[in-house]
Order: sequence, then structure tokens, then C-alpha cells
Amino acid sequence: MQLPLFLLFASTFLSVGQAKIYEDVSDIPGFDYDFVIVGGGAAGNVVANRLTENPKFSVLLLEAGVSNEGVIDSIVPFFEWNYTTVPQVGLNNRSVPYQRAHILGGCTAHNGMIYTRGSADDYDRYAAMTGDPGWSWNNMLPYFFKNEKWTPPVDHHDTNGQFDPAVHSTHGINSVSLNGFQWPIFQQHVQQATKELPEDFPFNLDFNSGKMLGVGYLQSTIGGGERSSSATSYLAPKFAGRPNLSVLLHAQVSKLVNPSKTNKGEINFGGVQFLPSGSLYTAKAKKEIILSAGSVGTPMILMHSGVGDQAALKALGIPSVLHLPSVGQNATDHPFFNGGTWLVNSTQTVDSIEQNATRFNEAYAQWNKSHSSPFSALPLTHLGWSRLDVNSVIFEKVQDPAAGPNAPHIEMGMGTGPGGPTSAPGHYMQLGMAVLTPTSRGSVTLQSNNPFDPPLIDLGFFTTEFDIFTARQAIQHAAKFVSASTWKDYIIAPTMDLANLSTDALDQYIRNTTDVSWHLVSTASMSAWNATYGVVNPDLLVKGASGLRVIDASILPFIPTGHTQAASYVVGERGADLVKQAWE
Repeated sequence: MQLPLFLLFASTFLSVGQAKIYEDVSDIPGFDYDFVIVGGGAAGNVVANRLTENPKFSVLLLEAGVSNEGVIDSIVPFFEWNYTTVPQVGLNNRSVPYQRAHILGGCTAHNGMIYTRGSADDYDRYAAMTGDPGWSWNNMLPYFFKNEKWTPPVDHHDTNGQFDPAVHSTHGINSVSLNGFQWPIFQQHVQQATKELPEDFPFNLDFNSGKMLGVGYLQSTIGGGERSSSATSYLAPKFAGRPNLSVLLHAQVSKLVNPSKTNKGEINFGGVQFLPSGSLYTAKAKKEIILSAGSVGTPMILMHSGVGDQAALKALGIPSVLHLPSVGQNATDHPFFNGGTWLVNSTQTVDSIEQNATRFNEAYAQWNKSHSSPFSALPLTHLGWSRLDVNSVIFEKVQDPAAGPNAPHIEMGMGTGPGGPTSAPGHYMQLGMAVLTPTSRGSVTLQSNNPFDPPLIDLGFFTTEFDIFTARQAIQHAAKFVSASTWKDYIIAPTMDLANLSTDALDQYIRNTTDVSWHLVSTASMSAWNATYGVVNPDLLVKGASGLRVIDASILPFIPTGHTQAASYVVGERGADLVKQAWE
């Protein structure tokens, strides 16, 4: 979900000091390690932390971006890979920005901080299609607990009835909490709407239980009024200071080098080539190279290393080392769009701060003093999760793409403002919508054989009938939610009457306004051991390779029905255990 500028500014504050994190390649102790991890994002930092729990393992973590230390506003362009998609046919040939974080912590250092695990059905499908029960919900739940440190909200309000303590952990590493600032009037109406429309919008005490359907209170990776990223948590000084861990910043990996064949005919790479300060260096891994560069970076590195579709690589002059046509394919993201904005009769909204310099400065001063105030929270109060009607006409044409009966098709984020400056001053509420089970697929491919050229990112948005149908239903869903009588005196008028547009006009609205969720997955998908498609086996080792593993969101064969941050963390946690099992 997109956030207002001031909340992106404030909630990205990262003030935790660092240790053993090197800015200059000349300072690292050497270039030979047991493990070389590429990418310091959600999963990469988890793996670095967990592997160095064993003092016998030496680990080098290469991060292309800058330090997170002291960065207040990690949304500025300097700290991002400023990628742009290719023209999207389903978006009326619009190209849309696709920034990826260029900072230690990766997307956890600039994302919306929303913490959603997804449906239990999602993980059970991963287990079924890979043949590995370790990916099932019940077997992954301990990894969610291992990751999560449930933290009281900074305002210490009474949270009784706002979450289920039984499905959370207080002993993990990454802080998760409820909003530390209450938007009382808006919150009151959301709760009342669930009572008035219980069949369509039942209250869900905790959608992170694996049973998502309904409306529940927002949970976020915030602790003490500050963002909790993989850098501030898994690379906190007590972890980053381990003598067997080296973290090098400004180290953009170009490719894997020195391939050779093992006695079993598998490909083994002799090192990782990276570029700091204008010169190429090579780091060697005695045990494994672990790619955690994300759903854009990981397939890019593989393809530049000669791992991908042989014909496509040959056309770019890249020697093929390992023919894996699935590399970069199956790309999937959640289309995100505004389901409606309404002018409201209230001053307790984000707009009242965004549009008033005095209130903005007061809120920021309060945050600096106590880490409370609106700056400590997101502009959302609740998330709602729904399924299409079982009798929807679309199911006469296509099979339900959801993983199971508890997996939602639609997400609705309930926000206190329009998410940024508006053309007309006033106070607003907005319902942000996402298609959670898209059947459209895209790709990440190369435009040249230069490893430092940006890739070609094609999300394939709205190239199937199911996806555009679901988007239409999502907007009707939003209209039904605000039809509850509780909104009568709160809502003044919609800024645009989406619910009464013709089908053609509504489709044009969707195609012209849809944006990305930055939830890209599946570009290095796992599949069963004997599958002829896919990129990695269920143990996350690259098919046909030795000593090369992928541990990030790119391995998920289907997009989870939720924001992908939590899923990325547990992929890192289980991935680290798989590595340990192989070498301890």
C-alpha cells in the first residue's frame, strides 16, 4: 500500500548504530569465506545472522547499497534502484516506476512495513507442489515465531480485542506491533461497519492466524515508534559485530564467475564478481554462494552468469553455462489501485497534518521527543480480506486461482487520507485495493550483456480476464463497505463515483490508475525435485548446480495472499536452516 509522504519520511527513521559493516573494500579481512551472500535485504540479512550463529562458519554479505545508519528518509531516489517497467499492455501501455531499495535492509528499509503472513492455504500449496512438507503452514509457523518479536505499541493503548496473542511470538528478532497512534473516529466507523455488514465484512481478531478472511487491525514492523528492518534487527550491533561476519556495502554484484563441472555433472561457480569503487573484485565461497538479491536482482545475476534460457542468453552474447528457461519467468505482483476516496466530516485524518505546516511540525517534534504522534504509525487502521462470490460468473470460465477456501482474492486497506497531497484541500478517507490472486504473469529479462544495465521488467498486469474482473469486483466491494449506516454522517461525498461507472469506463479507470505493490515474486521459482521446470529445488539449491542456492522471495512459486515482507523473512529463516543442515 502507498503511504503519505510525511509518514514515509518519519517512519523510515533508522538510528541504530552499526558494527563490522564496511564501507570500503580495502577494509574487509579477505576474499575467501565459507559462504558469500549476495544481497542485504529481508532474507539475506536473516541468513547472514543465522549462519554466523555457528562460530565455525565465515560469512561475507555483499550489499550494493548504502548504510542504513542515520538515514531518516530512505525513500529518496538516491537510495533506490530506479527501475521502470516496460510498457504494460494491460495498463494501456503505461510504464510504471518499479523502485527497489538501494540500502542495507533492502525493501524492509523503505516498504510500507505492513506485516501479513498470508493464508495457511498458500503455504500448504507450496508444500503440495514441491513435495516438501517443510513448506506447509504448520511447519513454517515456527519460523514466523522465530522471526517475530511482538512489541506493545508506543502509545501503550489497551490492545485487548485487537489481536490474538496465541498466534504471535515475543521472542523473535524483528519487531511487530499494532499502530502506536489511534485515529479514533475512523477506527470507530470501521469497527461498526463490521457489525452492520457481518456477512461481507466479518471482524477477524487476527488475520495472521492463517485464516485471513474478514477485517482486522493493522500490524506493522514497527517497534518503539521506529521502523524495524532486517538491518536494524538481524544486523543489530550484537549480531553484526560477530568476528565471523563481514558486511561490505557499495558492492554491486555483476555475475558469478569461474564455472566448472563437478563429477556429478553439476555446475559449480568459483566466485562472485562485484564492483566497489570502480574496480572488479572476486570473492570465493568454499561451501556455498547464496543469492538473496530479490526478485529482480537474483534472476539478473543468474542470467549474466550464464544461467537461464540458452537461446535468450546467446542472443545477447552471454555464454550459456546452465540451461534453465524458468529463470526470470513467472513474475507476479499484486495490482494495487484506489477503490475510492471520500471527503469526510472530520479533522482527524492524515490530511489535517499534511496540509498544515504547524501541525506537521508539532507532530514531528512530538515524535522526536517520545517516538509517539502520527509519525509513529501508518495511515491505515485496518485491513480487510475477501473472496469472490463462489457463484461469480468468472468461475464459469476459469478455475479459482486461490490456494484454498481460506485464501482471499481481494485486499482492502482502510486509510485516513488519500495517501498524499490532493488537488483540493479537505479531509479524506481512502480504500486501497489489491488483486491478491492474479493470474497474469510477467518476466524479468536482460536488455544487454552489461551486468550494470537495468533489466526489462514486465509485470503483465491485467492480461487475463480474471484479474480485471476481480479488480472491478474490488471496487464494488469498497462501495458496499461504505454503504453501512455508520458512515452516513462521516462521509460527505465521493471524489469520484466509481461504483456507478459503466463497465468500460471502470476498466479504463483501473487500467489508467493501477500501480505496483512492490511484491514481486516467482522469478526463480522452486519446484519439485524431479520437475522439468522451475529454478530451485525445495531445498533452494539451483537445479543442475552445486554450491549455489537462492534464498529470497523469488523462489515462491505463487504470490502469497498478503504483503510479502513476512514471507521473505521466513524464507530466509527456513533457508538458513537448510544450509545449516547441509553443512553442520
